[in-house]
Amino acid sequence: MPQITSGPRSILDRPTVYSLLQNLVGARKARRAIVDDYARPKSGESVLDIGCGPADILEFLPDVQYYGFDLSTAYIETARRRYGSRGTFRDQDVTTADLAGLPRFDLVLTLFSLHHLADPEVQGLFTLAARQLKSGGRMVTIDPCLIEGQHPIARWLILRDRGQNMRSPEGYAALARPVFSRVELSTRDDLLNIPYNHAILHCQNV
Repeated sequence: MPQITSGPRSILDRPTVYSLLQNLVGARKARRAIVDDYARPKSGESVLDIGCGPADILEFLPDVQYYGFDLSTAYIETARRRYGSRGTFRDQDVTTADLAGLPRFDLVLTLFSLHHLADPEVQGLFTLAARQLKSGGRMVTIDPCLIEGQHPIARWLILRDRGQNMRSPEGYAALARPVFSRVELSTRDDLLNIPYNHAILHCQNV
């Protein structure tokens, strides 16, 4: 989803502004599609959400065992106020956190995070997710992407996102393939109310 910057700090550092702007461009519809078409969580499953922000995705999840990690304390505090009884929220870098006390997960979500990370960091995140997944578990990611012939407004917005590591759809998939035996790549241009392109990965070890 598009992210608007203003000076050295982004206006999206404010959780209420973040959610408002995201919803104005159709983020609720996008989250519903991510859950229904790709993640398909079942009640009772364990879910790890890496880069969860204010945990807006929880609105669309069934009764799951949810763990959300985000580097922003403000986002995590907002998530706790809104969904405190529905999940465990940590303002930590999941790659350096002690995960020993966490369960193995049926589903790992990484939504709109990979384009903020350099290639080695993305592969490290995939490796961590694969290690934390149960047998048969899956990882779902979604990020903005650059494609040939895309709408000029979509390209303009994507190139002005806070994330500095925009990739082609295949660029994201290529980073997952050394870690997962099955990587399914989808692209969408209909998730928002504005021209925009997303790359979605569904990853498993089978």
